[in-house]
Amino acid sequence: MSVKELNRLEVLGRVKAGSLRLMEAAELMGLSYRHAKRVWGRFREGGAKGLLHRGCGRESNRGYGHKLRERVLRRYREQYADFGPTLAAEQLAEEGLAVSAETLRRWLRESGQKGMRRRKPFRQRRARREHFGELVQMDGSFHQWLEERGQRGCLMHMVDDATSTAEGRFYAEETIWAAAGVLRRWIEKYGIPRALYTDWKNVYVREATEAQKQQGVVPLTQFGRMCRQLGIRIIAANSPQAKGRVERAHGTHQDRLVKKLRLARIDGYAEANRYLDEHYLADHNRRYARPAASPLDYHRRRPTARQLDAVFWLEEERVVSADWVVSYKTRLLQLERQSQHYAPARSRVTVRENERGELAMLYRGQKIAFREIFVRAAPAAAPADSVHRLDTRGARRGGKGVASRVRPSPQHPWKQPFKPQTATQFGATA
Repeated sequence: MSVKELNRLEVLGRVKAGSLRLMEAAELMGLSYRHAKRVWGRFREGGAKGLLHRGCGRESNRGYGHKLRERVLRRYREQYADFGPTLAAEQLAEEGLAVSAETLRRWLRESGQKGMRRRKPFRQRRARREHFGELVQMDGSFHQWLEERGQRGCLMHMVDDATSTAEGRFYAEETIWAAAGVLRRWIEKYGIPRALYTDWKNVYVREATEAQKQQGVVPLTQFGRMCRQLGIRIIAANSPQAKGRVERAHGTHQDRLVKKLRLARIDGYAEANRYLDEHYLADHNRRYARPAASPLDYHRRRPTARQLDAVFWLEEERVVSADWVVSYKTRLLQLERQSQHYAPARSRVTVRENERGELAMLYRGQKIAFREIFVRAAPAAAPADSVHRLDTRGARRGGKGVASRVRPSPQHPWKQPFKPQTATQFGATA
């Protein structure tokens, strides 16, 4: 019985005992005298059971019905057995079986197909930034996105901290070019954000060595240099929970995106990237993005394609040899004779390489001409039976180990004592 029904039972019990008049009981129950007589009549006929609500134990007039429930649960078992209730409800609605996500979750729990949701440990969430573009979180998510239809891939993912607006693209690994590629796509859509929130991977930031700390040098990665040219500050998170917005979005994509790619019969990452651009990201942002606390957009204006092309290059310093040749990786680059911006021997030049592998060379900020004269073969991996090995004795003692040569056996000629040779041994005659 409800609290209201228990209260009525107590009051009407006093009326039955004669200690209270029905008019006074009506005032205590908050009813009109006419309705109090009806309630009193049900109590006299049925006792405490007569006070129960007439709809108790009956099906709701607004319920879905047993037939629809059986159809939904059967379809769920056939097609969406590993879907969560929210995504499954969306897919079922597209098939004409519209039920709310909470109703589906309750039906699954009652039928034993889904358990109760686990409670996670309490963590205090950091407050969102107030402006769109003030802080954008970036991370890579490695997952079997195509399930058994393809290899493991990395979704490079960016999420705005204020609005949860998402951008993403599939790559093979979380590399500099992968990070630069998804950042460029964000800039082309929305503009240049003020700051990026990343983790402590060498792609984004790098800790200073002891020598750099003593000299006061701040190490800069290639991606960090690109961001500095764009005026973007990189903030490194000290834990996954610190950039929890993008981490939680990884979980959402690993659930919803994997299943949507399966339903779309996509078996390659090129097709998956097209699906992201044409369908998934727009629908995801429509469902999950929210307006920022402040209407002011903190993105700076979008650069032109030429300006962005000038930013996204790898840069390394090289020394010009005495014959005006620069060695870069496995290539030898011969400087051309030039009347202006002449780079003398032993000077330092900057070699730039873009994602397509094209090279450019700068001396004091000006381009200089060169031609490629030789490409060395990449060094082969050392064989397993190489004469060099890692001495693990130092590692066993807590050290890092040192590279040393294999010691020759006692029968090796180097280990034999020296024997002086006589002239007759060489065929000489007196």
